[in-house]
Amino acid sequence: MVEIKPNEVYTTAEAEKLLKVSNSTMKRLLKKGLIRANKVGKQYRILGHELLRLVSPKFDEKTTDAYQKAKMRLIHNTKDW
Repeated sequence: MVEIKPNEVYTTAEAEKLLKVSNSTMKRLLKKGLIRANKVGKQYRILGHELLRLVSPKFDEKTTDAYQKAKMRLIHNTKDW
């Protein structure tokens, strides 16, 4: 089983393989905005976080909450520096 890493950057071809969808489906997902991507030159790059959001919204919520808590702890701990 292949693991989708949240901070990894994927090409559309890699994302298609991970999601097991066709090229036309990937284009449709990008066009409708269901997957957010950045265009680099003439190609799209998709963050793993976006793929996880599409596949498993609950997992995405958990990782976002954990990130926000860690960020707030860091801000709190370093504000007196």
